[in-house]
Amino acid sequence: MTGKTSIVDEITGRRRMRRNRKADWTRRMVRENRVTVDDLIWPVFIVPGTNVVEPISAMPGVNRMSIDRLVEAAKEAADLGIPSIATFPNIDMSLRDLTGSNILAADNLINEATRALKKAVPQIGVITDVALDPFTSHGHDGILREGVIVNDETVEQVARAAVIQADAGSDIISPSEMMDGRIGAIRRALDGAGHQDVGIMSYATKFASAFYGPYRDAIGTGGLLKGDKKTYYIDPANGTEAVRDAALDVEEGADMLMVKPGLPYLDICWRIKEAFGLPVFAYQVSGEYAQIKAAAMNGWIDGDAAMMETLLAFKRAGCDGILTYFAMDVARSLAARG
Repeated sequence: MTGKTSIVDEITGRRRMRRNRKADWTRRMVRENRVTVDDLIWPVFIVPGTNVVEPISAMPGVNRMSIDRLVEAAKEAADLGIPSIATFPNIDMSLRDLTGSNILAADNLINEATRALKKAVPQIGVITDVALDPFTSHGHDGILREGVIVNDETVEQVARAAVIQADAGSDIISPSEMMDGRIGAIRRALDGAGHQDVGIMSYATKFASAFYGPYRDAIGTGGLLKGDKKTYYIDPANGTEAVRDAALDVEEGADMLMVKPGLPYLDICWRIKEAFGLPVFAYQVSGEYAQIKAAAMNGWIDGDAAMMETLLAFKRAGCDGILTYFAMDVARSLAARG
């Protein structure tokens, strides 16, 4: 066939897409997106006590850890090159109340964890949330008054909590409660307390999703929540509203933007990145993780391949990084590849 034109060449005009796919080295050479360890933020769950490791049944491979065990795990994460950890507490029920007041305690579980992490593993970043749901007796993200989550009182409290978390050593405050005006209030509070260098990673678009169930069990709010969170989370049907919400956070001083959940909202990741150009992160939430794990455990999919494919999807959609419970698995896999 040398020198001859095939019928395929006549049809394609000699453009053959498979030339670049023919070998591993060519595929690697032309690859558009890559997942690296620098893309990973590892969400972790903290519980009181010492030497505690509690498996979370709905999230195989994920544990709640006491602070001492978390520090050990963080050292491994840092050695693997993971840049940062996002901490979420599961506090004693006796400390939870209608207003989530324990979030204002300087010695609460999340702040003690931050101090321990920054002392033992100073090279790893610590990201903390100021939403009230781990601290309330009703499982909502804000202060509940006569059946209503009150916006402005909640904002005042989360701004105070942000300063306390920054005092403890938090590097980035990542508010997830979706109250109006919270980013500006937190920025003013941090700056006023001398924490100008503490960043804000806003949960800019947090949707009223069905994918949060295992997370709520992990922080102990699954049986507490009465009603739903639709009055403050975004309707999954609304893409333009999500972009408008993100625009307000940018205007109020957010340094980074987050989309939560991740995979069902790749279009939102792309739209926000294109609109604002700020660093954008996706949170691959507990339900997304659990789906992949459950299917893999049943032999229905290749779990490792699916894990990496989903992370590539986030990168392709414009994300600068991903909060994922797979972080340690991914980091180990990347390290093994060299």
